[in-house]
Amino acid sequence: MSQRTLVLLKPDAVRRGLIGEIIGRIESKAGWTISALELRTLDQETLEAHYGEHQGKPFYEPLVAFMASGPVVAMVVEGERVIEGVRRLAGPTDPIEAAPGSIRGDFGTIVRENLIHASDSEESAIREMKIFFPAV
Repeated sequence: MSQRTLVLLKPDAVRRGLIGEIIGRIESKAGWTISALELRTLDQETLEAHYGEHQGKPFYEPLVAFMASGPVVAMVVEGERVIEGVRRLAGPTDPIEAAPGSIRGDFGTIVRENLIHASDSEESAIREMKIFFPAV
């Protein structure tokens, strides 16, 4: 089943020069395409809309500060089972638990700065794409 998902390459991925490597891994999957892509620095309003469900949790403030610390690459990726697939390609948040071959397994260093965000469900993908790409 063809799907669309939001993918964010976080400030650590941009700072470390991993944009091309990560996009290459996404593009190399047969049948997946990038239909929207933008480099941007996230403002407070966007961050609150995206991470609003986590307000009040201990990790919320450090997460928002990290995501505002530099530019991110926001993209919409389309293809068969792309939501599950990109999350598997990203690997678990903890780079120690992430398998070699996954983005976090190969490049991750710490849990909080974990290189990539990928929507976790169709509902989340729809909500998140509206925040970052309202016209797509």
